[in-house]
Amino acid sequence: MLELLRIRHLALIDDMELEFAGRMNVLTGETGAGKSFILKALNFLTGEKMRADLVRAGEEKAQVEAIFLIDGEEYIIRRELVAATGRSRLYINDKLSSQETIRALKPKMLVHTSQHGQQQLLQPAFQEKLLNGFIQRPELLEKRNTILKKLRDIAAQQVELRERARSLEDKRDFLEFQQKEIAKVAPQAGEEDDLEARKQETREQGLVQEAVDHTLGLFYTDSGALDDVISRLENSLDSVCRYIPEYRPDVERILEFRHTLGEVETRLRNQPIARPNEDSIEEIEARLYELSQLKRKLNRSIDAIVNMQEEIEENLSFLDTCKLDLILLEKQEDESRVILQEVLQKINKLREKKGAELCRAIEVELKTLGFSEHVHVEFDFTPTEIYSECFEHKARLIWVPNPGQAPQPLDKIASGGELSRFLLAVVGLMNKDETPTLIFDEVDAGIGGITLNYVADALTMLAERQQMLLITHWPQLAARAEKHFLVRKDVRSSATFTSCDALSETGIREEYERMAGGGQQGEVLARQLLGTG
Repeated sequence: MLELLRIRHLALIDDMELEFAGRMNVLTGETGAGKSFILKALNFLTGEKMRADLVRAGEEKAQVEAIFLIDGEEYIIRRELVAATGRSRLYINDKLSSQETIRALKPKMLVHTSQHGQQQLLQPAFQEKLLNGFIQRPELLEKRNTILKKLRDIAAQQVELRERARSLEDKRDFLEFQQKEIAKVAPQAGEEDDLEARKQETREQGLVQEAVDHTLGLFYTDSGALDDVISRLENSLDSVCRYIPEYRPDVERILEFRHTLGEVETRLRNQPIARPNEDSIEEIEARLYELSQLKRKLNRSIDAIVNMQEEIEENLSFLDTCKLDLILLEKQEDESRVILQEVLQKINKLREKKGAELCRAIEVELKTLGFSEHVHVEFDFTPTEIYSECFEHKARLIWVPNPGQAPQPLDKIASGGELSRFLLAVVGLMNKDETPTLIFDEVDAGIGGITLNYVADALTMLAERQQMLLITHWPQLAARAEKHFLVRKDVRSSATFTSCDALSETGIREEYERMAGGGQQGEVLARQLLGTG
C-alpha cells in the first residue's frame, strides 16, 4: 500500500505531499492540470526514466519519495534527478540502491493501468501472459524456456560447425599442400636465430685458430727456433760480461725473457680451441637456405609458419572430427526435443483447461460491468512451431459481446468503452493473489450512462480488496472515493504551479458541480451524490 507520496521541484510541482487512504483515492481536475504527471512521478520513483529538463527551473535537483507498506514491512523509497547531468540516485530505506532492485520490487508496489493498457490488452503477447499467470505453474514454463534455449544453442552450434566445415572443406587441398611443404622442412620456432649464432661462432673459431697458429709460427725464424737464438744471445752477452761486468743484469733479464717466451709458447700450444668443422658450416648454410625458401614460398616468418602449422593441423583435425561432433549434437537435440515436446504437451493441456476457467471468470466480471448476460469469451489456440517438430498452442482472446455475433478478436469488435471495462475485469483477476496499489488513469474513457454505475460498483468492490488511485472525469466514480484529491494549475508571481490537495466536504461538493458541468445541473447531481438532495 502507498501511504505517502512527496514530490519536490519536478516540472510544475514545487513541493507536494499526499497522504493516501487505504481503499479508493480519486484524483480529479481540469484536463492538463497535471493529474497524470503525478502518476508519472510515481513511475519515475519505481524505475522509469525521466528527462533532466523536467527538474523545475532554478533548482539543482528534483526529488520523489514515498512510503510503501509491503507484506507488513515499511519501505521508504527516494529517487533524485540531477538537473546538470540527468543522472538519478535511488535510495531504499536511506541506503543507495539500484534500478534492478526497485524494478523487482515494483510488482508488489504498483499496477499502473492507463488507456495505453487497452492497446496492450489487444496484443497476443499480453493475452498469453495473462493466461500463463492464471495457470500458476511457473516451474513448468521455466522448464520450457530452459529447454528451448538449450535447443537453440545446439542449433547455433550446428550452424557454426557446418559453416566452418564448409569453409575449410573448400580449402582442404591447399591446407594439405601447405602441411606437406612445412613437414618437409619441419621448422622450429627461433631456429633461424640459432643457426645464425652457430654460423658466427664457427667462423670465430676459425679466426682464433688462425691467430694462434700464426703466433706460434713466429717463434721460429730462418736462423732456427727463437728460443735457441735468444740462448745464443744470452751466452754471447755472458762472454762480454767477463770484460764488462755492468752487462751482468742484462744477461739475467734476457734469461728471464727466454723463460717467459717458453711459457707463452707452451700455453699457446696447449690452448683449447674447438676447430671449425667445414662440413658443419655447409650444413648450416644449407639449412638456412632451406628455411629461406620456405619463408618465400609461404610468405611468412619462420615463427609464423610454426604457428600456421599448428593451425593447419587443428583445422584438418576439425574436418576429421566435425561429423562426429554433429552426430553428438543431433543426439542431444533429439533428446532435448523429446523433453520439450512432453513439457509443451502438459502446457498445452493446462492452457486449454485453465483458459476455459479464466474465460468463465472474465465473463462473470464482464457481466458485473454491464455486459450482456450472453457475453462469451474464449481463447483461440493456434498450434505454433516454436522449434522443429515442437508445437505450442498460442492463445488469443476472442469474444462475443452480444448474441448473434460471430466470435472475433478484441480489436475487431471492441469499442473504447468495452476495452476499458474488459481491462478492468482483467486487472481485477490478475491481482487477486497480491495486493499492490492499483492505479487507473482514465480507464473509464468511453463509458457513460448506466454502464458507468456498473464500473463504479466494480471499482468499489476492487478497492475493498486493495488500495486504488483513480484518475477520472466522472463525478459518479469520484463519489465512491474514500479520499478525494483535486489537482489544479495556478499562476503565482508569473510562475506556474501544479498543486494537489485533499478536499473537504465543501470542496468535494464544489468539485462534483464542476465535473457535472456546473450550473443547476451540476448542483443537482452534486446533491444526489452527496445524499443531500
